Amino acid sequence: MSAVPTTPRRQAHDLPTTTPAATPQTTRVGTSHIIQSSPHYQTTRRHSLYGTEDRIILDPGSRIWKVGFSGEGKPRDVFLAEEDTGQSLWTLNRASKPAEREEEDKVLEAKLQACLRSVFHNSLLTDPKSRKVILVEHPLLPLHIKEMMARVLFNNLQVPSISFASSHLLALLASGRVTGLVLDCGHLETTVLPVFSFRPLYPHLRTTPLAGARLSSHIKALLLMFGTYIPPATSLSAAMNIPAASRSIRVPQDVLTDKVIDEIKTRCCFVGDPIDASESGVGTGRASSPSGTGGDGGSELDLPPSDPAMSESDFSRVSAEVESTFSHAASSGYSVVSHSQLAGMDPSHVGGEARVQALATMYGRYSTATDIHMRVDPPPAQQTGTGRGTLIIPGWVRERAAEVLFEGGDVDESSVAEVILDCLLKVPVDLRKTLASSILVIGGTPMLPGFIPRLQAELVRAVTRTSSEAPSPPPGRSGRPRQRPTVYDRYAALRPLLPYFAILNNPAPPPPASASAAANAGKAPAFTPAMMAWVGGSLAGALKTGGAEVQREKWDEAEAGAAAPQVEDEDVLMGDSPPRPIAASSSTPRSILPDWTRTPLPVGAPPAPRPPSAAPPPALHAQSVAG
Repeated sequence: MSAVPTTPRRQAHDLPTTTPAATPQTTRVGTSHIIQSSPHYQTTRRHSLYGTEDRIILDPGSRIWKVGFSGEGKPRDVFLAEEDTGQSLWTLNRASKPAEREEEDKVLEAKLQACLRSVFHNSLLTDPKSRKVILVEHPLLPLHIKEMMARVLFNNLQVPSISFASSHLLALLASGRVTGLVLDCGHLETTVLPVFSFRPLYPHLRTTPLAGARLSSHIKALLLMFGTYIPPATSLSAAMNIPAASRSIRVPQDVLTDKVIDEIKTRCCFVGDPIDASESGVGTGRASSPSGTGGDGGSELDLPPSDPAMSESDFSRVSAEVESTFSHAASSGYSVVSHSQLAGMDPSHVGGEARVQALATMYGRYSTATDIHMRVDPPPAQQTGTGRGTLIIPGWVRERAAEVLFEGGDVDESSVAEVILDCLLKVPVDLRKTLASSILVIGGTPMLPGFIPRLQAELVRAVTRTSSEAPSPPPGRSGRPRQRPTVYDRYAALRPLLPYFAILNNPAPPPPASASAAANAGKAPAFTPAMMAWVGGSLAGALKTGGAEVQREKWDEAEAGAAAPQVEDEDVLMGDSPPRPIAASSSTPRSILPDWTRTPLPVGAPPAPRPPSAAPPPALHAQSVAG
């Protein structure tokens, strides 16, 4: 069969220098059925909108959802689950009363249904009946929320199947590794999960509530105490004649909405380097007051000497006395930090307000960030002026607000660095070196500039801190120095791992101290930490792999078995025989969903039965008890 003739073209040197006015000639391509590359996606693969083989990748967070098709490098849509309020869909707390809990579940299911329908009908514009779904799940995602999502996807949208995959495992897949220690710092909590050869070690999972939600409340409390608000002028003449400094007031609570705090956190804040104790003069025991700089016009606060090895993050914990001093901050339910843990600082000598002012003075002295004037909407009670108000954010608040994430020493709220070290202590000894040299940081909070390099510095400092650096106790009543108590050094076993600490996606890794650190530090692909889990799900969908898959037929069978009414026999109805219980179906919608907390332990050797001769005689046992 002869080929399709094509129109001959002239050589390049025969072409005229000017474009002719005639209609340009086109070439008829005989192989028009070949897939052409899309002008938007620089690839020769079929566009996801026209094929049904690509899976839907859902990364549902408590606040932000990321959705898209498998095989693509970035999600199609990233949106807030609660666009109107900006709050999270669920929290870590549930109602204790059954009636309130049932009402909360109904509201949450309605919100999840609206979000999932928006994903298919607005964001992806695809038919859910012909698309398999890969659900990127957090290891600690509550099972009732997972069941709600599966119920909406199967019953309402009728998807063919759902595959559940761990977010930590998918993020490690996106980085090109099979073994690593993955830290996910999201909105509600920070979780560390070790993965070895694509096997998540769930029993060694560690978590802390220090995450994005705590950072947001910390920023709000700092702005309520140290921020400045300039309301709009009541008229144009007042705006021209009255200076802005005379109109400045303390920040009202209504100004700091969730959207404003979120914008400040994402656009204004960054993580500063740790302050050296020798340079900051923390151990000198004197901190200047904001009212003056010394001399006759200034005053100084006599602070007791503190631990020179402690960083400035140890001074950012403020006692609950601040809440009573600043009544408007206390009424909002926010505090700078929970309780005071300032070493050697007696609350009876230095009040809560003085400690806060000393903290602000120390941070302001060593901060290089500038103040930012941000235009915000005035509160509803003050919308009588012209224009918008101005919120002045101090530079040291922008730089040091994230210190709350790096504060350690609390048993219930470990810092981000301590939760990594605690996880390394949990894993087997032969895996510590490999995991310490392959740390991956993901989540939305690590996208703050300087977060990952600061985490590396905090890891090194926490491990190098020895028990000899503990603060000396105050002298006794007789004036004799007390004996230093023995301090347990819980990270002493990890000190040999110092040369091997390496973060895969560290944008500014320190000079490597070992070959494994040089091979891993900063070598992960340049995906943003918030997108690592979704990109891993996209790769898993393109490779036709994933986690445990639940088919819609299996879900329907489980629902039918759970909802089937118990039918009694005719003899039971006539009263000829007593009622016989009918065994309920063992398959329920919740039981078919994968859950690592219900995974049975590996089967080992059965326990050896105790021989009858080993049991003591009854008489001898009674005599021994009486004696």
